[in-house]
Amino acid sequence: MNTYFTADPHFHHANIIKYCGRPFNDIKEHDEMLIVNWNSVVMPGDLIYIVGDFGFGDLEKVLKRLNGTKILVIGSHDKDTLKYPKYFSKISPLIEVTIEGQPIVLCHYAMRVWGRSHYNSWHLYGHSHGRLESFGKSFDVGVDCHNFFPWSFKEVKQKMSTLPDNFNLVKKAPVV
Repeated sequence: MNTYFTADPHFHHANIIKYCGRPFNDIKEHDEMLIVNWNSVVMPGDLIYIVGDFGFGDLEKVLKRLNGTKILVIGSHDKDTLKYPKYFSKISPLIEVTIEGQPIVLCHYAMRVWGRSHYNSWHLYGHSHGRLESFGKSFDVGVDCHNFFPWSFKEVKQKMSTLPDNFNLVKKAPVV
């Protein structure tokens, strides 16, 4: 099983193409490309965290087509998404997980501090559509930041290796 992260696909949201300058002719083309991209990396047995703003309107056909066990971190545009709880193994506004020993906090909104940030935990968010710079060990995992593909844990780990420590990191005193 592999673990993936994504945010802000905005399925069925026609105006997202204009708002974010997404390179699609219409929402049908947009949605189809996001589904194809998702399923090209996320396999049926994989786990995927959706960090908010999944979509609008009747989403059942989309949800049925997407691979993986889905966990939803509620975003600002998930009123319609919440009508389909059976497609998610968990739904919450904030989720804390540990993967390969790494604590990660997932919230749709970017935060300056988060659980265990003083120990260099990671924070993954969406909402800003790539318009907000990373802050320490946090960054936007939205589709606008990754060529409309979900991020694998391996890719997140690589990205985190390029980011500075969290500003509030507690430095241990050297052993004498």
